Amino acid sequence: MNNDSSSRIAARLREWISAVPPGSRLPSTRSLVAEYQASPVTVQKVLRTLATQGLIESRPGVGTFVRAVRTARPADYGWQTAALGTPPAHLRPLSAAMRSAPNDVIAFHSGYPDRELLPERLVRAALTRASRGDAALFRPPAAGLPELQSWFAQELRSSTPLGINPPTPSDVIVLPGTQSGLSSVFRALVSGGQPLLMESPSYWGAILAAAQAGVRVVPVPSSPEGPDPEELQRAFRESGARVFYAQPNYANPSGAQWSARRAEEVLEVVRRNGAFLVEDDWAHDFGITSDPEPLASRDDSGHVVYLRSLTKSVSPAIRVGAVVARGPARERILAAQGAESMYVSGLLQAAALDVVTQPGWQTHLRGLRHQLQARRDLLATSLREHVPQAHLGLLPKGGLNLWVRLPDGTDVDQLARSCEAAGVLIAPGNEWFPAEPAGPFIRLNYAGPNPGAFREGTRLIGQALEQAGS
Repeated sequence: MNNDSSSRIAARLREWISAVPPGSRLPSTRSLVAEYQASPVTVQKVLRTLATQGLIESRPGVGTFVRAVRTARPADYGWQTAALGTPPAHLRPLSAAMRSAPNDVIAFHSGYPDRELLPERLVRAALTRASRGDAALFRPPAAGLPELQSWFAQELRSSTPLGINPPTPSDVIVLPGTQSGLSSVFRALVSGGQPLLMESPSYWGAILAAAQAGVRVVPVPSSPEGPDPEELQRAFRESGARVFYAQPNYANPSGAQWSARRAEEVLEVVRRNGAFLVEDDWAHDFGITSDPEPLASRDDSGHVVYLRSLTKSVSPAIRVGAVVARGPARERILAAQGAESMYVSGLLQAAALDVVTQPGWQTHLRGLRHQLQARRDLLATSLREHVPQAHLGLLPKGGLNLWVRLPDGTDVDQLARSCEAAGVLIAPGNEWFPAEPAGPFIRLNYAGPNPGAFREGTRLIGQALEQAGS
């Protein structure tokens, strides 16, 4: 209530409501107007507020009545403990990267780009056009709209060298986001309880998907150049694994990009072991000073299962991605994906296809490259100035994040709490390790909102780090 008249009427009506039994009928609006000498608009405003508070309810054509007050009782869900039994895997909490942030904090924690880095005009126009077409009313094929399958295949074909058979549209399965695709791929290619090799550190969502699929993750240490081929070979030999999950381009969280030589060495190890490489190309559209080079473009024998997302680069509201797989593996993945989601919304597929086939899409990506570089460099410079104790081992050539090593002994969870109390959200690095963390790390997103606050944010991180060490 914003005025004395409304407050006075509301207070009087609350007194009246507390004194009458539930179900009592309130006087008519006309009677209340006359009794309180107020306008009908003011009386209606008071009644809406009381209804929102659960004190009264309106019955159209009958009147307004006092609601019965239900006495709350504690819920007992204890029976579910026995019914559910022991969980099949340790359930990790929701990642810090998925937290919503109030507008008054400096947010370095998110895994998504800020709104101003999205092709908003293209997205809105595409959704409008898609809503007017057949995609808004009909079920699409299980593997995806043929036109979108062709686009994903053609994009990979454009980087395929001579002598390698490029993928075809029929090799593509459209996904409701690649997080869903990871779950399907792991279930399809790795039996429950069997080993899955995974770079360490690695994407927290892949670690979560592996746990939910019931597979046993075997970490493979990875540096800014990528995993050591000899270490990878040893892991294959000792574990008996047949699947390796990796992010060769702009890895989350480290930002690493494999060299062409390292990519060939890793691919050779995978082939020698008769295994699959699950390549997660999540940051394909976020190159800064280099271009992504998918390993899938160098393989035509079905060893590489390629995941490509549009969710972060087009819009978080358009959860569309794809998996490119060949041979029987493709059929298994399609069956696993169908059991989970049946098909992807045709409306979202049509909108995504519209965006990436517009001339403005390439213009947007060129501008995005410059924006990301400016933000990355600003955050890196601010870190060096205000957090000299931190070590930035790699200035990434693409992606959205800086991976920052802190002094040994730093409690990153406590640091995150101290930073939040000061108005800064950061992501502790522990959740990016499939096993024990290799050290105290934090991940900072330079694609988040308000880059003008980067210097202040790093100053507060440095201050919290100093207080933690004192």
